[in-house]
Amino acid sequence: MSIVNLFNKKHNIELFTTPSHAQRFFITSKFQQFYKYDISETDTHNPQEALEKAEKKASSLYKTKQTCFLINGSTCGVIASVLSCVKPDDSVLIWENAHQCHKNAVELAGAKPVFYELEKDENWGIYKSLDIDYIEKIINQTKPKAIIVTSPSYEGIVSDIVKLKEICERNNLYLIVDEAHGALYPFSERLPQSAVKIADFTIQSLHKTAGGLNPTALVHTNTVIDLHNALNKICTTSPSYPLLMSIERNISYLNSKKGRNALNKLIDSIEEFKANCKNVEFFNEGDVTKILIKKENLSGLELSAKLFDLKIEDERSNEKSVMLLCGIGTDDKKLARLEKVLKKI
Repeated sequence: MSIVNLFNKKHNIELFTTPSHAQRFFITSKFQQFYKYDISETDTHNPQEALEKAEKKASSLYKTKQTCFLINGSTCGVIASVLSCVKPDDSVLIWENAHQCHKNAVELAGAKPVFYELEKDENWGIYKSLDIDYIEKIINQTKPKAIIVTSPSYEGIVSDIVKLKEICERNNLYLIVDEAHGALYPFSERLPQSAVKIADFTIQSLHKTAGGLNPTALVHTNTVIDLHNALNKICTTSPSYPLLMSIERNISYLNSKKGRNALNKLIDSIEEFKANCKNVEFFNEGDVTKILIKKENLSGLELSAKLFDLKIEDERSNEKSVMLLCGIGTDDKKLARLEKVLKKI
C-alpha cells in the first residue's frame, strides 16, 4: 500500500479522531482537497507499512542505506544528522556564516562548534567553494567528530565533496552535506554531482527547486546509523500526510522520464535565455539553475529594486549581484518575461 492509498481507505470511514475536521469541515474552500488528505494514524518515525515502503523505495532510488521523509524542512534533517553521530563535548566543524540550524544542531548535541571561513568573490559578492587544503589543516589541528558543509550555496557554488570525503575517511569523521538547494542534482548529468551517494549524511529541500510543497525535504545516509532514532527526538508525532504524499509523488515525478525531460528542458531554456540576454553579465560557474547577474552602472541592490518595480522578484541580492532561482515550475513564459524586463532595464 502506498501513502496515497491510505486516504482512499480513510474516506469510507466515519472518523472520531484527530484531525477533528475529519476531511469534511473546511475552514477555507481553497484547500478542500488538502483537508481530505489530512489524516492522523501512522507515526512517521515508527513507520507502518505505507510510509516504510515509501522511504525504502526512495532509498533504492537514491542508492542510499536510508532515506527519510521530512516535513519540517532541511533544518530537522541537519539537526537529526548531527544528533545521530555526535556526542557531548565532541567538536564539529561548521562554516561561520552557515544557516543557523548548523550551529543549533551542534548546541543541541552538546558538542562544540569549530568555525571555518570561506573566501569571498568580491566581484560578485558571494562566497567561493571550500578550500580543501585549508579544511584539511583545520581537521588536523582540531580533530573534530564531524564537519557540516553547504554545497551548493544559495548561488549554486559547489564544493569538491569527493575530495572532502577522502579527507574525512582518513581522519575518521562524519561528513554532513547541506544540499538543500541541490535536490535536482541526482536527476540530471548536466547539473553538479550530488553528495547523496558520497557523504555520510545529505539533506535536500524538495521545496526549494524540485517542485515540492513547503517545507518538504529528505535526509539521506550511507552509514549504519538509523536516522529515525534522532528524528524521534525533534520531529512531531502528528505528521502531515498530505505533505508525506507530496514527497512520495515528487520523487516519483523527478525520477520519471517526464520529470527528467522537464528538467533537461529547463536547463535548455535557461541556456537559451542567457544567450539571448546580452545586456547583463552572467556568472557561469556552478549550478545553471541559479541565474546570477549583474549590470554595469548598477549595484546588485539597485538592480534588484528595478526588477521588483517591473514585477520581477529575485531570491537573493547583494551589493554586487542578483540571484534569480529557477526550478521545476520555471517555464519558458517566466523566462521570457525576465528576458524582456532585463532588456528594458
